Order: sequence, then C-alpha cells, then structure tokens
Amino acid sequence: MKKGLQQWIGSGLTASLLLMGVSGAAFAADTTATTTAAASETSAAPSKNLIVMIGDGMGPAEVTAARYYSKRFLGKDRLEMDNGYYVGKATTYSQPSPYTTESGAVTDSAAAGTAFSTGNKTYNNAISVSNGDVAKPFGSVIEAAMKQGKAAGLVTTDNITGATPAVWASHVRQRSNQNAIASQYLASGVNVFFGGGKVNFVTKDEKGKRTDKNIIPDYEAKGFKTAFDKKGLEAIPANAGNALGIFADNEIPYVLDRGENTPSLPQMAQKAIDILSQNKNGFVLMIEAGRIDHAGHANDLPANIQEMLEMDQTFKTVVDFAKKDGNTSVVVTADHETGGLTLGINNVYELNVDLFDKQKHSYEYLDEMLKKAQNTDEIRKIVADNIGFTDLTEEEAALILKGDGSSYGRAGGYNAVVSQRLAVGWTGHGHTGVDVGVWAYGPIASLVKGDVDNTDIAKSGAKIIGADLNAASQELQNKYVYPMFKIGRDNKVSYPARSLAEEFGIAVGWDEASKSVTLSKDGKTLSVNVEKGTITENGAATEWTGNMDNGKLYLPLEVYNHLIGKSYMWDAVNERIVKN
Repeated sequence: MKKGLQQWIGSGLTASLLLMGVSGAAFAADTTATTTAAASETSAAPSKNLIVMIGDGMGPAEVTAARYYSKRFLGKDRLEMDNGYYVGKATTYSQPSPYTTESGAVTDSAAAGTAFSTGNKTYNNAISVSNGDVAKPFGSVIEAAMKQGKAAGLVTTDNITGATPAVWASHVRQRSNQNAIASQYLASGVNVFFGGGKVNFVTKDEKGKRTDKNIIPDYEAKGFKTAFDKKGLEAIPANAGNALGIFADNEIPYVLDRGENTPSLPQMAQKAIDILSQNKNGFVLMIEAGRIDHAGHANDLPANIQEMLEMDQTFKTVVDFAKKDGNTSVVVTADHETGGLTLGINNVYELNVDLFDKQKHSYEYLDEMLKKAQNTDEIRKIVADNIGFTDLTEEEAALILKGDGSSYGRAGGYNAVVSQRLAVGWTGHGHTGVDVGVWAYGPIASLVKGDVDNTDIAKSGAKIIGADLNAASQELQNKYVYPMFKIGRDNKVSYPARSLAEEFGIAVGWDEASKSVTLSKDGKTLSVNVEKGTITENGAATEWTGNMDNGKLYLPLEVYNHLIGKSYMWDAVNERIVKN
C-alpha cells in the first residue's frame, strides 16, 4: 500500500455513529424534559443574569499602563476594576490547527472566545466548532441560556461579526466567513446586537461573490429596532425587545478618533442592559472592548490606554447595575495579550508617563496623512500637530517616512517612534501567550478564583445561571456538521471520506487487490478506486467520482446520502451539512 493511502486508511478503522437522529416525538419529549429541568435549575441558580466582559488583547501590561495614566491624569489611585474585583488569572492556549502548523500555544480571539463561551478548546480561527476534519458545533452559554427563556445580547467596539461576539451565537470553521455569521445571527434568537461592521451585512453567493443584498431589512422584518448613530441608539426604547445597532462600516473608531455621533461602549452597554433586563427570566450579555487588541497590534500605546479606560468605565456601568439589581453575576477577562507590551526599555529604569496623554488621534486617523507626506519636513509637521513632539530627529523622521517594515507602513514607523519616546516596548504585532487577569462580582466570583483556564469562564457562567451547555451542544449537533471540503474545477463540493464516513456510521475498508476503499452500511457497499476515482456499487458503475488530495480521499455528499438513506444538504453560505 502506498504511504499516502496507508496514512489515509489508518489501522483498526471501525464504524462509529456519533450523532444519531431521533424521531420528532422523541425529540419533543427530550426537549420538554430539558426545558423542565432547566427551569428547575434556573429557579435555584445563584444568579438570574450573567454579564461577561472581554478586553480583547488586554494583558497585564495593558492594565498597568492604564492604571499609570489614571493616577497621573485622572487623579485616581486605581482603576474601577482594582476595587476588590480581581480574583485571579486564566490560561489562554488553544489547540493545534488542522490548517496550519500552529501548535496552539498562542491563541487567537476565535479559539479563546470558543473556550470562554462554550467551555471547549479548539483551533485558531474556529468559531464555536470542534477541531478535526469533521467539526461539530459547540453550544455557548448564551445559546444555553436562551433555552431557559432568557434574553441575550452582544455588544462590541469591533465588528459585531468579529470573532469575540461571533462565538456566542454562530458556528463556522473560519472566522473570516463574517457574512455567514451575520446571517446566523438573524436566526440565533439573540435580542441585541451593538457594534460596528455594517459591511458584513451584505451577503455573498456560493462562489463568494458579493450580491449586494442588504440583510438589515431582514432584521427589521423580525422586529429589530435599528440604529446607526448615537441618537438612534438613544431613541431605542427599553421595551424594544430586539435591537440591531451598527455604528460603523467596519470597527467603531478609537476613542481618540470618535465624533459626537458615535456611541461609547458604556452607552451601548447601558442600552443593552435596559432592553435585556425587561425579560423576567433574566439575560446573558457579552460586552467586548475590541479595540484594545487593534491598538496592541499596531503598537499604539496612547490609543490602547484610552480603549482600556473605556473598558474600565464600562465595567463600572455594569457593576453599578449588578449591585442595584442584586441578582447579576459579572465576570471580566481577556482572550489574550496583544503586541507583547513592556513598560520600560533599553535597560533604563524609567517610564515617561507624562507623555501618555499627549496624542490627539490614533495611528489609524493619521494613516492617510502619513502616506501622502513627501518628505521628512511634512512628517515632522504631522507628528508635531498630533502629539506635540517638535524635536523629532532626522533618524526618527526618516524611520516614519520609510515605514517600520510591517503592514502598518508609515503608521507603524510613527508608533515605533512614539513608543521609544514613551519608553515602552513591543515584541511584535501579534498575540502573545501570557496568562490574563480575571475580575468578578457576584456569586460567580468564587467559581473563577485563583488559577483557572479560559474554559472555566464558560463552565462557571453556565453553572451560576443554571444553564446546560451539553444540551445546547447536542441540539446543534443533531442539526449540523462542519466538515472540511474541497471545491473542484467543476465547482462540485467533496468531503474527506474517512472522517465523514465515521461521522455517519459508515464502515470503511480497504481492498488491496483492486486498490479500492469500500464504504458499507445497511447492506449497501460502494467501492472507490483511489487511482482512477471511479465508484462502483456491486460491480456496476455509478455517476459519482472521488479524488485523492494529499493522501486523503474526498467524496461528494450524494455518496454518503445514498449509503445512509438520507437527503442531507450542503449549506454553502455557512459551509456546513444540514441534517434533515
């Protein structure tokens, strides 16, 4: 047997039916039992409401830098989060990726988000689905809470379809499929969506081509009140029930760059609480300060600090509500640290905190101006106008004009110069693997105390409100499966044979004489010649064909449907198989 075939066929391959369909009557009975149990758990649960706050990219140094700023310029010795709420730290690692050589030691927002929303580890880029050739959806705390009749909301300064909000109410193999995320939100049952990302509410066809179909009217048709600026947000009544607020085409501008028509994170959070707290069964709300991460990627400390301070003010808004309400748990953490921030550089025991408040706008605001600059004199003027440095050296100006060698170009060079002046350093433009802090208020605090893993955030959140994560996952897994797939030159889709066969309970074997893989179930046997790609049944030719790719055999969905006697469908937009 060839090495590639040996790798594919493995040893001791047996059929394993992991997801079994049930009859409508049985499913109804199971659902009733689950609902009754959930209602009982909810009545005895320590908290009716749960609010999870995520500082995307908020590592220990980012928190410290904001605290230094608060002491120096705001006259406060500590942040709001410092006032007795710190309970411990969380690990952040993910799993090895099936698409790259990444080990998972350094997570991305999708894998980390899946962990703290569903209680399960997965690979970087995955949105609440498991690892492997055939992924299964994981139910989130929000999805489990909605099964109890609770309301739910997602609030962020990032795209509302970005990884951190997406993991709570959608399931895709790749976080870049944001149009699918926006589409899944509509059917998710979530009541409130506030953030940026209007561009992702334009759908694409099966080939990934924009169709210019605006799905915002679809939300309005389902009763969502919509808002696109601060006044629109303020106009949404507390009894709206459902609300969609999209306040930027992409990310909401940095605090340093916002105009008066853009709502702040505390304002979005307060409006979400106003709406969700109308539900007598309670609610779950996720709030993300998403742009801490973006400022970290760009190495822009002044912008980073302002995003951190907004996060801290939002925390105060949330805890003030929780204290008044008396039945709300709050937990705060980060998905990872971004940028590798160090406070102090070059073996000099100093930090130029006095310069932390000089910058008027972020690198993002300056980017086009910097790109248009013709010489170092124009660079100097831009820098002087924005941060007040009038003594820029020729070397510093030249660095900005040349760019820092990264995708940030001249903006990256600008941030490098500013960082040197502030005496802070960065290890790069990516994430790091350090542990992140955990803060909490209410009954959940005792469950996330000490050294925890990011998966414990979800498990503790579900426990504190009496939600059943396993039931939420099982319900989703009875409906969908998310396999890897290939699209051929004929635009037909095929799927990894061994993995999907195992998923559907199809026995797989190898016939050395004919160099064929055999697939059998319920008296039906198909034989796939791996060299020719032909597929026969009982010696008779069929219209189906298979193909080998890097040692893996891929087959069309019709083959599996034939063997299991089903009519499962491929959902191209969401890149999943729909069981029916």
